Amino acid sequence: MTVSEPPAPAARPVGAGRNYGLLTAAAIITSLGTHGALIAAAFAVLESGGDGGDVGLVAAARTAPLVLFLLIGGAVADRLPRHRVMVAANTLNCVSQALFAWLVLTGDPQLWQMMLLTALCGTGQAFFSPAAEGMLMSSVDAEHAGRAFALFRMSMHGAAIGGAALGGAMIAAMDPGWVLAVDAAAFALAGGLRAFLDVSHIPARAAGGGLLSDLREGWEEFSGRPWLWAIVAQFSVVVAVVAAAESVYGPLVARDVLGGAAPWGLALAAFGVGTVAGALLMMRWKPRRLLLAGTLCVFPLALPSAALAVPLPVSGLAAVMFVSGVAIEVFGVSWMTAMHQEIPEEKLSRVSAYDWFGSVAMVPLSTAVAGPVEGLVGRSQALWGCAALVVLVTGLVLLVPDVRNLTRRTSGRSLAGDTAKLPAARPPAAASADAEGTGGGLG
Repeated sequence: MTVSEPPAPAARPVGAGRNYGLLTAAAIITSLGTHGALIAAAFAVLESGGDGGDVGLVAAARTAPLVLFLLIGGAVADRLPRHRVMVAANTLNCVSQALFAWLVLTGDPQLWQMMLLTALCGTGQAFFSPAAEGMLMSSVDAEHAGRAFALFRMSMHGAAIGGAALGGAMIAAMDPGWVLAVDAAAFALAGGLRAFLDVSHIPARAAGGGLLSDLREGWEEFSGRPWLWAIVAQFSVVVAVVAAAESVYGPLVARDVLGGAAPWGLALAAFGVGTVAGALLMMRWKPRRLLLAGTLCVFPLALPSAALAVPLPVSGLAAVMFVSGVAIEVFGVSWMTAMHQEIPEEKLSRVSAYDWFGSVAMVPLSTAVAGPVEGLVGRSQALWGCAALVVLVTGLVLLVPDVRNLTRRTSGRSLAGDTAKLPAARPPAAASADAEGTGGGLG
């Protein structure tokens, strides 16, 4: 007589893995704080007597050290336990934001002080981002990667809705310094959660070359994949012009036309709602040609710059931001799934660092020159130029065959650790194709 096997336990939700759950919870917390703090920093500069050029300089001060230290951060994250790198970076972000809040709340902050503190925050992000992306990708298996990344991004961006709206409302009602203080507390709490991440499933690195050797290996992995470097080159332009539009021109249009910080916070919140809708879509849709679907959805990122150039009223701007939020999630989930599928685990952080480096390399320049360009050609013309550049470089990247033809696989990297592995998907809710992809924002 054959003894039947006991029934399999019911499938657990995709977030059941311990590392995945901790990473998601921490990203939600930092997303709540950071999206309000970005608005607060811009209005802190304006309320201290600064102009659009000063807003651009502070934004550039955040991204310049990000560019300088990203590659080193990626090599360090593949060499040291990734969770320790993440916690150290969160600690630096917490201290820098707390000092920024204290300056704004207690006195008249000087431009150089605000630039210095935002530069420290950018330094922390340079070490955090490659470690976080590598940690997230190592916490899921190939079969469930798309659904897991979509759920992660949906959770993170859902928090951004509240963060942006609450930040705008708080700034309208009180000093921007309080929003910065909330961001500092969020970094402290998220760093505490990340201290409990388990890295025992990640194989120890074999003794070998030093930092330069690690960087060279990462470069060989990056440069040997045309789809990878082509899309990173595309996003070096896309991220730069979007940063100029949303970090510099957006707050100025909000101040001069829309009525201040609260409407701008509403528009950013609409973008957050769009990202949630896009993540929900990607939990059900698995495009076979990952990068083709994702790249086609980069074209709508030109819409917010065009809307600010007109400028559209708040309702129109919010609608445009919603559409761009949906579109970037289709790209983001597709991009992270392709990275998870194609890049070896032991090189994830280094390749992610080259990805981040290429994507943000031009942001310091674009935000620093946004004010002078506005003075030279006018704000509306500068914003139309931003929109045109997004369309141009996205059209060019579609000429790369690997971007059009890379297809999804359902087998590949398996989850080696994390005792609560991700279960088999249950149709139809789990069909699917992310802070933080290129510039993904893990918080």
